[in-house]
Amino acid sequence: MSLFHLILVAIIQGITEFLPISSSGHLILLPNLSGLQDQGQAIDVAVHVGTLGAVVLYFRSDVKQALSGVPRALTGRGDTPQARLALGLIVATVPTVIAGLILHVTGLSQAMRSITVIGWTMLGFGLLLYWVDQKAPETKGAENWGIRDALIMGLWQVLALIPGTSRSGITITGARQLGYTREDGARIAMLMSIPTILASGTLLALDVVRDADMQLARDGAVAALFAFLSALLALSLMMRLLRSISFTPYVIYRVILGVILLIMAYS
Repeated sequence: MSLFHLILVAIIQGITEFLPISSSGHLILLPNLSGLQDQGQAIDVAVHVGTLGAVVLYFRSDVKQALSGVPRALTGRGDTPQARLALGLIVATVPTVIAGLILHVTGLSQAMRSITVIGWTMLGFGLLLYWVDQKAPETKGAENWGIRDALIMGLWQVLALIPGTSRSGITITGARQLGYTREDGARIAMLMSIPTILASGTLLALDVVRDADMQLARDGAVAALFAFLSALLALSLMMRLLRSISFTPYVIYRVILGVILLIMAYS
């Protein structure tokens, strides 16, 4: 891969991972629409590592609290704020891990990587985010997040395994449907991304480790760095904007892109 191609993939992944517009959908579309070669699973792993670093750095205070609560959470006890956060993240991740393994083993994950699927999910889940965001109350904060809500949001997150859905978008939709404020709903969704990205990155890494070489390692390091920088910028911008605007600009983008893709798919 050329340096330009590596940086392009990394920036696309970094920007779209945490915005509710689907990183996987954009990465699948890139080779389909541009004629560039598919970046491959090794680079996918690298850009996931980069975005993981960005969200951990941005939410480092919450991450530190969750890590301190892991020992109690592993015993099933959620009797401290730290343990409740850690237990919630564990519970929210389990449904996606199970469903992801099933799709990976059966090969269904590859079967869904099409412009038609991405077009419909971009459009449909974008409109769903708009409807929920406009209708749902804002009565809960992050301190209200418990096991029940974690499980519900974890089930919403399973839908993100369909390309074009957007992991952040669908978990934010779930948070808003439960009544969380825009900012705290996004915060919870971003924290949920940490174990999910870690799990998916590990699964991808197991597939590519046997093919690793020094050139690929260098390419991966470049991709991870640019993914980290662009993800940190996009995440900071979104969290700041949520204090004053809704998710409507992202929905408009999703609807326009979804319609264009469906026209391409059916023409």
